[in-house]
Amino acid sequence: MREIISLEPVFKEMVWGGKKLQEYFQYEIPGDHTGEAWVVSAHPQGDCRIEEGSFSGHTLSWLWDNHRELFGNLEGKEFPLLVKFIDAKTDLSIQVHPDDAYAGAHENGARGKTECWYILDCEENSDIIVGHHAKTKEEMKRMIDEGRWEDFLRVEPIHPGDFFQIPPGTVHAIRKGTLLIEIQQNSAITYRLYDYGRLSGGKPRQLHIRQALDVVLCPFEKGEALPKVYREEEYDRTFLVACQFYTVEKYDIRGTLLLRQDQPFLVVSVIAGEGMVDGRPVKAGCCLILPSGYGKARIEGQLSIITAHV
Repeated sequence: MREIISLEPVFKEMVWGGKKLQEYFQYEIPGDHTGEAWVVSAHPQGDCRIEEGSFSGHTLSWLWDNHRELFGNLEGKEFPLLVKFIDAKTDLSIQVHPDDAYAGAHENGARGKTECWYILDCEENSDIIVGHHAKTKEEMKRMIDEGRWEDFLRVEPIHPGDFFQIPPGTVHAIRKGTLLIEIQQNSAITYRLYDYGRLSGGKPRQLHIRQALDVVLCPFEKGEALPKVYREEEYDRTFLVACQFYTVEKYDIRGTLLLRQDQPFLVVSVIAGEGMVDGRPVKAGCCLILPSGYGKARIEGQLSIITAHV
């Protein structure tokens, strides 16, 4: 099929959200605390609708259920990926995600959550939390019980263009002033360790200390993300990560790229600039799916894209 699948974002207002999704992508956001745009999602909590074409008005989950041939006849009950843009005006909660085994056993058969981040923009001297300093689960529990968060948490400085792979069991938090794209398993399972005592609807948001203690990897071991850059005359290709759930690459295009789509499906997210995809205008914030059998896509312009496939 040569028809590009374009989707309408689903916006999420969050206590920590802001207005950068409007400022950066010109999205029509619902309010001044919009934290997330789910741009490729078939999750029940945010199921994107198809904007135009043969399947206009249907959801991505409907397309997955009724036209699996567009996804290479992949097996599985659910569309496997979820792509978000995230605007953290203030700090997100300190959290951790389970793997498939734990989520399947304790969350009614749900998927776990492996995710990755590419930093699009951030304030000067920004940082994030990835990992912790406890040597044992017992030491970790003591630090949490005593509120010794500065001793416990591992803080890492960030800059636009940085990339992080966040495996299940990794304590993490996006911090204030950060705009990023997240590619993840299709899951919304999050265990909060700490939320700064913030209120949502007049009440503190729920913490999940017991579950978090179950799944946090201890001690923390940092995995090295080593992007590889391949330079061509009209584009640079950066290989970011490949794991059992997804492969992610970035292309910086300054002319023409013939992008081969030989995967079950390929998600293309425009993160900067503007151009054309097979004659279709695109700009920052546009996210497309090239279905199975699409072949080569001609991408032209001055733009940066991130691709993801399973």
